[in-house]
Amino acid sequence: MLPHLRTFGVLGACLTAAVALGAPLPASAAPTQDDETFTLYAREVVDPNGESESEPQEPDIGDSFAFADDLYRAKGGETVGRDGVTCTVVRLGNPGDLLCVGTFVLPGGHISGQALLPLQESEQQPTFDIAITGGTGDYEAARGSIHSTDDGDYQKLEFRVQTA
Repeated sequence: MLPHLRTFGVLGACLTAAVALGAPLPASAAPTQDDETFTLYAREVVDPNGESESEPQEPDIGDSFAFADDLYRAKGGETVGRDGVTCTVVRLGNPGDLLCVGTFVLPGGHISGQALLPLQESEQQPTFDIAITGGTGDYEAARGSIHSTDDGDYQKLEFRVQTA
């Protein structure tokens, strides 16, 4: 199977991990009628079965994998949400591509996004942007982007959300 990417936090792209919400986002992260920018940190949820990945195999079109993250205001801080992401190999060769789709669950609603990422085997996550494709609740009319960068054991997710 493919070595998986940690976030698209993002998606941050994602589907869901069983983490309870309840903590409000800081004032700078609360949605309003205008553009909002806020930063969250995503950390991958470890497989509770402790299964490790087998020997890497050559990817094939249609191969997919999924992962989930807990989302934090600050590294090691209070959990404020979760995400889930699925990625599918859509192109082989040079370049090879993964299509990743995910959802961020935050107080007040969900933000969904997607990205086309280079298919590469690397321990370090590449920097990439996720297109915000919609949302629910406070984020119902959400558009914008999420900039994801590797930040050690976390992915730094910089949200630029337009809600009007």
